[in-house]
Amino acid sequence: SAWEQHFVREVIELHDKYMLYVSDCFANSSLFHKALKEAFEFFCNKNVAGSSTAELMANFCDNLLRKGGGEKLTDEAIEDTLEKVVKLLAYISDKDLFAEFYRKKLARRLLHDRSSSDEHERSILSRLKQQCGAQFTSKMEGMVTDLQLARDKQQGFEDWKRENAADKPLAMDLQVTVLTTGFWPSYKHVDLALPQEMVDGVEQFKEFYEHNTKHRKLGWVYALGTCHIKANFDAKPIELILSTFQASLLLLFNTDDELSYSDIQERLRVPEEDVTRLTHSLSCAKYKILNKSPASKTVSKTDNFSMNKKFTDRMRRIRVPLPPIDERKKVIEDLDKDRRYAVDAAIVRTMKSRKVLQHQQLTMEVVQQLSRMFKADFKLIKKRIEDLMGRDYLERDKDNPNLLRYLA
Repeated sequence: SAWEQHFVREVIELHDKYMLYVSDCFANSSLFHKALKEAFEFFCNKNVAGSSTAELMANFCDNLLRKGGGEKLTDEAIEDTLEKVVKLLAYISDKDLFAEFYRKKLARRLLHDRSSSDEHERSILSRLKQQCGAQFTSKMEGMVTDLQLARDKQQGFEDWKRENAADKPLAMDLQVTVLTTGFWPSYKHVDLALPQEMVDGVEQFKEFYEHNTKHRKLGWVYALGTCHIKANFDAKPIELILSTFQASLLLLFNTDDELSYSDIQERLRVPEEDVTRLTHSLSCAKYKILNKSPASKTVSKTDNFSMNKKFTDRMRRIRVPLPPIDERKKVIEDLDKDRRYAVDAAIVRTMKSRKVLQHQQLTMEVVQQLSRMFKADFKLIKKRIEDLMGRDYLERDKDNPNLLRYLA
């Protein structure tokens, strides 16, 4: 939002201003550098209007790197701003939180072709790598590489179709992006009942993939798909750009004039929350492609839906938005899981090399090891030590309960 962009801009300008004071007026005195560092660390790790500064900075970067982002800047100005944001990241304790939010936004830019420049994407990753280490950016770099490989894979699919499936033409053009699970954020799996046209395409791609790739299993993430549909309205045909879920819902009206809420749920086989979100986006939001009866601004389970033949728009091509589910909760859940793994790995790594260590000393070493990514919580470390003891990685000394031993 506008205030988020404004806030990060203000912080950048404030940092520039005081860095200038430290270098020009105080001859780069280490005392003043330390004071500046402590001041920025203090307020950069506070929440602003319910959001962490790490999240606001990830959103700010997304706005800079996205096609049609809020700021109209030259390439040079974008590079300069990205450099300053990465410098600010040094003051953030929970750098992994920034990374997780940034990765979610990066995924959306890459998969929906919203990135304004490959060069800027690579440039910020190289700055982040320099500042936070290779581990920090390895997944993000993997995502960017995945997209390049996926383009080649798509070309391979087109060639294979010409040679092996010329007699089975699809009713639609299909573009598939094959991703490596470990690099990308995790997404909720919903087993959507696809329309037959899409099922045929999926089956054909599976055949191609199995023919060319051994020992890799495909899992389909329909929630990330985009679909272009030509809709014939009374006034004129309009190309609708929809999510795979929205498109699957609209295609039901090729065979039925009217469908109830429960009909839609039954045919698509998706949870109620998804049916409500989908029908709302198509009947109550900006573009009312479906008529809803009774007419109201909210969707209820007793509603009926039909195609709005009278729908028109001055544009011949429109993107019908689907409000995103609140990402913050999912990011925090994923992050908690990643932190548990990171703490486990740090404990095992330390104990493997030291064999025997005081509980307090182990805790301090783990905090130190992980400080580059996040501020490890003492309670979490204590919990993970107990969990590892339960799994026979560690044991307490019989005579001194504060002493821990590594079990090879």
